[in-house]
Amino acid sequence: MAPRQLAWQVLQAVAAGAYADGALERELAAMARRGVGLSPADRALATEIAYGAIRQRQLLDGWIDALGRVPAQRQPPALRWLLHVGLYQLLFSRRVPAAAAVSTTVALARRARLGRLAPVANALLRGLLRRRERLEASEPWDGLPLPADPAAALALRRSLPSWLAAELLGWLPPEQADAFGVACNAVPALDLRVNPLRTSRRALLERFAAAGVAARALPDLPHGLTLLERTGDPRQLPGYAEGLWCVQDRSAQRIVPLLEPRPGQRILDACAAPGGKSTHLAELMHDRGEVWAVDRSAARLQRLERNADRLGLTALRCLPADATSLGELKPHWRGHFDRILLDAPCSGLGTLARHPDARWRITPAAIEGLVTLQQQLLEALLPLLAPGGRLVYATCTVHPLENAGQVDALLGRHPDWRRVSDVQWWPQPAGGDGFYAAVLEGPVELPA
Repeated sequence: MAPRQLAWQVLQAVAAGAYADGALERELAAMARRGVGLSPADRALATEIAYGAIRQRQLLDGWIDALGRVPAQRQPPALRWLLHVGLYQLLFSRRVPAAAAVSTTVALARRARLGRLAPVANALLRGLLRRRERLEASEPWDGLPLPADPAAALALRRSLPSWLAAELLGWLPPEQADAFGVACNAVPALDLRVNPLRTSRRALLERFAAAGVAARALPDLPHGLTLLERTGDPRQLPGYAEGLWCVQDRSAQRIVPLLEPRPGQRILDACAAPGGKSTHLAELMHDRGEVWAVDRSAARLQRLERNADRLGLTALRCLPADATSLGELKPHWRGHFDRILLDAPCSGLGTLARHPDARWRITPAAIEGLVTLQQQLLEALLPLLAPGGRLVYATCTVHPLENAGQVDALLGRHPDWRRVSDVQWWPQPAGGDGFYAAVLEGPVELPA
């Protein structure tokens, strides 16, 4: 019962506006204060149900609409989210027997003083089982009447916001749009980046193997590896305390090398927190030179500094500031930096698997505001680049307006700049977030 109860509480907290990861940690901490501990297996089950049900909200609501007398949006909120706990287990969880999924959901309803609604939960869940048994269903939407509209059908099958499904079908062929949905619902891989100043990838893999940690090298990433099994808190893995590695997604590891950083250079990471790319820069520079990590959040920069200390990096300098006003704050930085990285605030549509509630938060109106902010950041940073320097503009989204469209507009305003290259990585079910990166080079002389 405990992991289902915890997952249910997380769903209710997220519906009230909390972020999924924060809600999960708060609920676990509250249980610990009450003296209720979860085994690693129960904690993993609670996390799977909570995150999975949040990702699959659209599809689970579709089943409530199809099977219940009251549509999902009009259900009492506590019952709606409890039904999501039960439905998710029946449709997606391989480790939970159907009878256990139904009985624990009904028992939770009774325990939470939803006793008069417990028969509703029981009837709906058993109705799902009967319908799918008749069909010998394999896909989680089998048995649901799918809309005739392709975008609405994609939104229901892959549990995406309707606006995003429609946009995807405008950007991609149907099969690729569907693959995006699959990737967004996959459990993200846990990728690591080896610190080459303290060890080698081969040595770290050997150490992991000796400790029984299954991992493999990532091709085309000289310092990347991925864990093949979930291991609980990654900070307990070998080599963490010694600064031999840090957590960084495989796609994110591709961004910093585009800058071609070299020892002795002055480099600005303009929106640095949480700092994975800042530390990557310092490592590739052999910790010689200056890496200025700028971010509006002083608290997040403090965490970056602690991580840099763990990794043994001394080239990092942190500055809490708004990057749109760096020219006024640091006028001597005009033409100062050999390299600038702008990993810009964005809609995060490439990381929906990693942030299960993000798809329900982002809106087209919010993206319009982000496009404006990205433009402001670019305009503020261009004058800080030294003649002949290199700027990499990156996002973890797939929205064209934030990516190639943003760069096209910049080059239209500044014809003396050129685009060396750009690339869009789409999220992959096997691992790897969606990222965009454009390599830009400025004029060889500063404007008068």
